[in-house]
Amino acid sequence: MSSVTAHDTAGTKSRAKGRPTAQTPASAHPRLSRRRREWLAAGLFLAPDAIGLLVFVAVPMVLSVVLSLFQVSGFGSYQWVGLGNYDRMFHDPLFWASMRITGIYVVVLVPVLFCLSLALGLLVKQKLPGVGAYRTALFMPYVISLVVVGVLWKFMLDDQVGIVNKAMRAAGFGGASWLGSPGLALGSVIAVMTWVMMGYYMIIFLAGLQEIPQEYYEAARIDGASAWRSFRSITWPLLRPTSFFVLLMSTVAAITGGLDLLFVLTKGGPANGTSLAIYYIYQQAFTFGEYGYASAMGTFLVLIMVVFAGVIFKVTKGGRFDDGE
Repeated sequence: MSSVTAHDTAGTKSRAKGRPTAQTPASAHPRLSRRRREWLAAGLFLAPDAIGLLVFVAVPMVLSVVLSLFQVSGFGSYQWVGLGNYDRMFHDPLFWASMRITGIYVVVLVPVLFCLSLALGLLVKQKLPGVGAYRTALFMPYVISLVVVGVLWKFMLDDQVGIVNKAMRAAGFGGASWLGSPGLALGSVIAVMTWVMMGYYMIIFLAGLQEIPQEYYEAARIDGASAWRSFRSITWPLLRPTSFFVLLMSTVAAITGGLDLLFVLTKGGPANGTSLAIYYIYQQAFTFGEYGYASAMGTFLVLIMVVFAGVIFKVTKGGRFDDGE
């Protein structure tokens, strides 16, 4: 009896050894490692943005460079001219005049926008009554269409019925032709663009300011540091990454943006006094049908923008906290 039981037990063990275990299928299909799962998740999250940049930015830029090598007529015919459009660009006085105006525009707009946005960020960081309403009011112009902004300010700056001239005359000052004089027109465009953009960069600065630990200011206050000393020794150094971002983005926006606002306010006038490079490129492409020539100027403008970005990155050391050593 015991021998039979022992024989059955031995047979059961032998069959158990030959039977595949439940872990065999799992071992045949190993799970992805944690690092690979993280890379896969990151790729899935980045894919929509990457595809959008590829389709709507990278491919059009490449096609623009290719188009700049052709002479395109208004009837859609293409004629290879090589670097002929670039040679024409370098000998075009109107293009270089627009580049000079763009330089003035950028040199004035970017510092004014930077300083004013930083000042507003410091102001709305304070615990003031109704500070949320102030932040909303300052940010509101940024979310309004630039076409609407242009129509509004064109009416306000009108020589006869504009509220600005009416207020000046009521205060005893003479009115001015804000959009009719070349010098005043460019200044008016800069002022309106500053009014539109300052709220956005104010929010960026506010976010950077709120990341600075309050313990630093409390320690400085205990040591008897003044408000200016605290700003110079604590706020400004720790705000370098935010300042770098604002400086870079405002420069790019000044060089390439504001076309719709400029079109509504002045249409590049008077006497081409506000004809920025971006407006001159638009004019050549969609008014005169010079798509190849406009593409050449656009390519050159992008190169200028890349150079400016590189200079900003070099001067500010990319907004790093250290000294770049």
